[in-house]
This record gives sequence, C-alpha cells and structure tokens, in this order.
Amino acid sequence: MPRTLFRMKHAALALCAPLAALLLAACASGLPPHLTDQQRLERYQTYAGPPIPQFTWLGRFYSWEELGRDRLVVFTTPNDAYLLKVWPQCDLRFDFNLIGISSTASTVSAHGDYVTVHSAATGPMRCPIDEIRKVDYPRMRADLRAHAQTQPPQQ
Repeated sequence: MPRTLFRMKHAALALCAPLAALLLAACASGLPPHLTDQQRLERYQTYAGPPIPQFTWLGRFYSWEELGRDRLVVFTTPNDAYLLKVWPQCDLRFDFNLIGISSTASTVSAHGDYVTVHSAATGPMRCPIDEIRKVDYPRMRADLRAHAQTQPPQQ
C-alpha cells in the first residue's frame, strides 16, 4: 500500500482522536475504567452480527480499537463499526504508529483484503482479513448509556 495512503489515514486518525476519545469516554461511563482486551472484545461481539463478505469503505477511518491478538474494530463513521478478525499469524497487540486497510473499488472483503499495521517493534505487517462482522454500535452505545443511568454514582 502506498505510503501516502498511510499518511492520509494517520492524519485522519490524528484529527479524529480527540473526538473519538470523548465518544469512548462517554460510552464507557458506568463500566469499569480499565477493561481487558477480552472484556472489550466480548462487549463488541455482543453487538456484532453474523459474518459478512464485505463492507463499503471510503478510504478513511473515524477511529479504530485493537481488541487482542487477532481482532480489531474499525469505525468508518461515528456510527458504523466493523469487527475484523485477521489471520492468527498476525499479532495486533503492539503499539502502532500507522494502520491501513486495503480495498478494491471502495470495498473491503474478507479473504481478499488485509489490515496493514506499522509499529516500531515489528515494522510493517500485513494481516489478511479472515472475518468481518458489522457492529450495531448505536444500540451498543444506547445500552451502555442506559446501564450507566441505572448505576449508583461512584464516590
């Protein structure tokens, strides 16, 4: 994947990071402050639909979150999230400098496209996408808000 594409994605992430942090902080109220990768993965899996063959992607991220060795969630808009599973040979638990996703004609396909991550520890790593699941993020966010409202205030 061309370096320019990674720079554009990195710039988009940098611009969206403060907004994404506010959104995630708002969603997490009422939940334990530090969830493990497994707990975060289970939270997204609860709202993930069945595997789909592909999704439309306009070439930029709203945000993304690593969820363990072979999973990550990618937000293409504030409300559109996709849970991706990559091949087990990849390890997504490193501190990434850059991330990218391949696509063909604005479509990301399982078993055809890949996530590329760049970290100081590993350098560039290409991880084929094994599975894609659409996450019902608006419902997840609403349920988290409702849960937070039923919890007593923490002191």
